[in-house]
Amino acid sequence: MSEFYDRFTRTVRGIYDRRIHTPPVLDCAEMFPGAQRFVAEWPALQAEAQALAANLQSVPRFHELMAEQADISAIDGLDWRVFLLKVYGVDVKANMAQCPVLTRLVQADPDVVSASISFLAPRKHIPRHNGPFRGILRFQLSLTMPVDADGRPAVVLGIEDQEYRIGSGECLLWDDTYAHEVWSHSDELRIALLLDIRRRGMPRGLTLLSNAIIYAIGLAARVRKVA
Repeated sequence: MSEFYDRFTRTVRGIYDRRIHTPPVLDCAEMFPGAQRFVAEWPALQAEAQALAANLQSVPRFHELMAEQADISAIDGLDWRVFLLKVYGVDVKANMAQCPVLTRLVQADPDVVSASISFLAPRKHIPRHNGPFRGILRFQLSLTMPVDADGRPAVVLGIEDQEYRIGSGECLLWDDTYAHEVWSHSDELRIALLLDIRRRGMPRGLTLLSNAIIYAIGLAARVRKVA
């Protein structure tokens, strides 16, 4: 299954790469106008996530949700736990019930394809990898970000060898098909909201292909009971 997943993602990335040429980090105002609604609700979203963190062992590790990702999730024995609310268009209703503010925001924005809360263990390293296809973009809002001795965010997101430190309440919109990795240099838990956003302004053929891929992955999530 892992070999099939890798072959599929390489093929799909190639199709989009020939038609889309945008930088790794993009402008939220242009590509995801709804971003500010999530940022404005940051304190409430942080509170919902921290309530989940109080019972963190009940939140699955990423590779328990998607075995194909074990090489980036389970590699160092430290936890990367992911609380799913929406998976490629499919609502995870039981989880949504625990996060009413986030659910309201997600359901009100048709650009949001997937939504999850990511819990990164202290000192966790997510090795360099690439996302599946450019039909979606990744929006990241830091909900709880530990800081280092200099007061800087202590968890670093590296995209194409450029480092980004996203402080609590700050956000970034980026294309996760570019090579990226994450390092935690803290002894504290980092919590982030991750959204997959429909990419705007694509040629019609790629938009139709994206819709088909989103539907197919959502269907697979249902079959595998991920969502």
